[in-house]
Amino acid sequence: MNKLTCFELSIQDHIAHLVLNRPQALNTLDLTFWRELDSVLHDLHQGNQARVLVMSSTGKHFSAGMSLDVFGSSVAMDDQSAEGRAAIADMLAGLQSTFTRIENLRIPVIVALQGGCIGGAVDMVTAACLRYASADAFFCIQEINIGMVADVGTLQRLPKLMPMAVVKELAYTGRRMSADKALHYGLVNDVLPDAASALAAAMQAAKEIASKPPVAIWGTKQALHYARDHSTDDALKQMGWLQSGIWSNAHVKEAIDAFQNKRSASFADLSPLTSFND
Repeated sequence: MNKLTCFELSIQDHIAHLVLNRPQALNTLDLTFWRELDSVLHDLHQGNQARVLVMSSTGKHFSAGMSLDVFGSSVAMDDQSAEGRAAIADMLAGLQSTFTRIENLRIPVIVALQGGCIGGAVDMVTAACLRYASADAFFCIQEINIGMVADVGTLQRLPKLMPMAVVKELAYTGRRMSADKALHYGLVNDVLPDAASALAAAMQAAKEIASKPPVAIWGTKQALHYARDHSTDDALKQMGWLQSGIWSNAHVKEAIDAFQNKRSASFADLSPLTSFND
């Protein structure tokens, strides 16, 4: 993997930790951010070193959202012709696909956040599995405040995490939602006193997840996402096919034996992936 400028990445005890590391720029999402995040997620998905990914940040804010420099760059949106406006859709699809990588990563993704989670950062964290927030954290659908519609996942994923009326209030007004309210409405799993405590909670959850059979965690994530988007009857059928494909008597025996003998269980990693494009 090439040297990262927007992030720090480490992998230890099967836990990947990706840290947004531009506090002086409020961890805004610039062009380099998008390219590096896409590359990191691709490598984590293809590899098998990590069983869970924790994302955290540095400085006062988790992220202040899209860097304003992007709007004046070579990817600036051209609204002067039908052709230019048509190109906007394809450009946005590229941005959307990066955050969809978070959602579709074959390992769970946990976010620990502090301070502001603003604009594009909301798009990003809604694609994760679990979210732990510091007491000073807040969320803001900032796009409406700068004259545009949120377009990289917030309006599609947030209604599946919170009541629609609450999402509409935030999306229409651009108001800030506190960590406590986010917990009340189910956006975050817990609110901790400070950033260090939020990261510790995320790491504890990651440690517990990493101790389970990776293929069972993979199957659980597949089933949950399928059930979210399909009827109960369809999801139950899918569950039967899924379970029949990954069932392992050895894994169940190992888990039970480890529990009875008060020891750590040992499970095989997921198989690494080979892409025809690599």
